Amino acid sequence: MKALHVITGLGIGGAEQQLRLLLRHLPVDCDVVTLTNPGAVADGLVADGVRVTHLGMAGNRDLAALPRLVRLIRSGGYDLVHTHLYRACVYGRLAARLAGVRAVVATEHSLGDSQMEGRRLTAGVRGLYLASERLGRATVAVSPTVARRLRNWGVPAPRIEVVPNGIDLTRFRFDPLQRLHTRRRLGLPEEAYVIGGIGRLTAGKRFGTLIHALARLPENCWLLLVGGGPDESVLRRTAHEAGVADRVLFTGERPYVPDGSPGPDLPSLTWAMDVLASPSPEEAFGLAVVEALASGLPVLYSSCPAIEDLPAEAAALARQVHGGTDEFARALAAARAEGPRPRTAPEAAHHYCITRSAAQLMDVYAAASSSSPSPQGVSSS
Repeated sequence: MKALHVITGLGIGGAEQQLRLLLRHLPVDCDVVTLTNPGAVADGLVADGVRVTHLGMAGNRDLAALPRLVRLIRSGGYDLVHTHLYRACVYGRLAARLAGVRAVVATEHSLGDSQMEGRRLTAGVRGLYLASERLGRATVAVSPTVARRLRNWGVPAPRIEVVPNGIDLTRFRFDPLQRLHTRRRLGLPEEAYVIGGIGRLTAGKRFGTLIHALARLPENCWLLLVGGGPDESVLRRTAHEAGVADRVLFTGERPYVPDGSPGPDLPSLTWAMDVLASPSPEEAFGLAVVEALASGLPVLYSSCPAIEDLPAEAAALARQVHGGTDEFARALAAARAEGPRPRTAPEAAHHYCITRSAAQLMDVYAAASSSSPSPQGVSSS
């Protein structure tokens, strides 16, 4: 089988890094097209031996990109097209059908109850999504929660397949020596209690909540924010106004796997933390939470379907926090008071092993490539 993955962009983000990890485990000959922004993940894919093409799309309404994509799909001789993220799903599904490819799969990475990839769920967004969705064979939801949202949106249940995001358990296995090395590289005091936040620095992630909570915690508490985004300057100003700017570290975007760029990679940064806090009120999966659990970290979260869809005992170190600054400050103080625990991955992390997710996706590919679509969704159990 030869497959083409079409994605909106390839900067460092959850969906983008998930695609790179997935391609390392799929037994399929895969190429990638990025509509825009061939960033760090594109470089990583090329280093992995994946052919990456930048379509050069100028914006959401750059209709000239559609015939270019159709020609690329036709010339590539692809058996299946797999699209990722909203713009790529809309253009990619249509282009695949125009190019004569009927095996079309899309993954819905970021559908919330009120937004998708930061855009409000207006009637227009929903209508365009549903119109393009009918051109594919299956829509993959990264969690049962997202599957429910898709059904509520109007996607027929038989067309929805649940294949959760996956993680590389080996990459996140706790390394105490690397923890010490990374903390020294970051300039953290030896006695520092490090609160971690991982994700795009946008208003929806509510990292300002953690900055204000830090101001209510002892002086040896630090905040390590991993990620980049449009709100970085806002968060820096918030830290300054809260009087904690000297205890908040911004690492910028960090890769999932070593790629030769300066600074520690994402797993090394999770090893340097003492607790992971995720105050985002609306998530489609909660990949940062699962990765933190894989490194043995205790986790405080507002929303994480990946954990909420499992039995409570599968992630004993994960605690849901309802509320804002006051509630997170109290929860962080309580986590600090409990002291360090053994850094071992719980059952929840093993449930989301990338090899398991890749095998489930292959089942979706097989069904999509058959003469008639499968009437049953693929179980995530």
